[in-house]
Amino acid sequence: MASAATIDAPATPLDAFRTEVRDWIAGNFPQTLKGKDRGLSAVEGPVEETPEETRWREALGGKGWTVPTWPKDYGGGGLGRAEARVVQEELARAGATNPVAGTMGVMMFGPTLLEYGSEAQKREHIPAIAMGTVRWCQGYSEPGAGSDLASLQTFAEDAGDHYVVNGQKTWTSGGQWADKCFMIVRTDKSKKHEGITFLLCDMDAPGVETRPIRLISGASPFCETFFTDVRVPKTNRVGEEGQGWTIGKRLLQHERNSLSGGGSTAGRMFSGPPLSEIAKKTVGVDGEGRIADSELRTRIIRHDMDARAFMLTLRRAQMEAKSNQGPSAATSIMKNVGARIMQERSELLIEIRGLAGLGWEGEGFSEDELAQVRMWLFGKAVSIYGGSTEIQNNVIAKRILGMLDHQ
Repeated sequence: MASAATIDAPATPLDAFRTEVRDWIAGNFPQTLKGKDRGLSAVEGPVEETPEETRWREALGGKGWTVPTWPKDYGGGGLGRAEARVVQEELARAGATNPVAGTMGVMMFGPTLLEYGSEAQKREHIPAIAMGTVRWCQGYSEPGAGSDLASLQTFAEDAGDHYVVNGQKTWTSGGQWADKCFMIVRTDKSKKHEGITFLLCDMDAPGVETRPIRLISGASPFCETFFTDVRVPKTNRVGEEGQGWTIGKRLLQHERNSLSGGGSTAGRMFSGPPLSEIAKKTVGVDGEGRIADSELRTRIIRHDMDARAFMLTLRRAQMEAKSNQGPSAATSIMKNVGARIMQERSELLIEIRGLAGLGWEGEGFSEDELAQVRMWLFGKAVSIYGGSTEIQNNVIAKRILGMLDHQ
């Protein structure tokens, strides 16, 4: 008689689904793309797709698995969170990348439109986001409205069936490459928060101009964006007039959720070989095979512990968000912690590599070393964009800890 330990557990519906996903990936994912991460993230500029990359994006998007939990009616997969996790696990197992995962449409605008958009808006925009055929950018910050975003002055004048928009936005990520922009504008100058409205604008509309901003990393992922008598149809208003602050805040929760570790750039800052592996090759090892510099070894261990605990907490928070009503104010905590850990990793890498970690150009440096310097410099902005650390501390104090202002 067979022991209980040798009896196979009965297959579950999830096991059958995993087999289905694995077989589908095996039949559709080009092996030449294995391990390559060339997504469509707007902040990195347009990606010139190879024919194989296009076929893979169209296949994954056609299956709805680029956005597996979004409704099928709008081009999503219609999956539950357990099934969506299986898709993610099997993609990772095959070395396959979801090419639209890091886009603004997926990370921020899509989830917000699903909640606040009209049926016509969802059917027009969500399928294109899922297929990765339309790029979106964000029109929020202005030269005089950064941390105090509700002070924005870009004005949309009511002109019957459309608005006429005049003003300026700044730090528009990927604005020079985007097809469309989701933005918050002022429609009532007599009210602060209640005078803000959420609009959608074509970036090729007459009167829209972008000017890239060059950063210390050498990249120009952000723009100044100018709007001069730009006509925006009222069918492009999301929600009611004056509801923009509420919708805009909800979108920021999705953004912070992504920036805390799930987004494309942030995610890659956590990726790569373990710090200990790099340190052993660069600094050397002692007689017991440990990193030779004991003080550096201690800091790497602490960082790895923090990073692993953070990623587990982030995963739990994302699961809870999917099972409840989406991201909460807790994303401010995750954003702050994620920013600190990402910056700490970059700084440790620079220290580990010594002089090789400070190269800007020249034959004496490898591509990885030069890329890391630029990532280190770019990472300085992580604690600023998406809401500065100080602003997130205010959100945490007020909305999570219940510490109200007292006169």
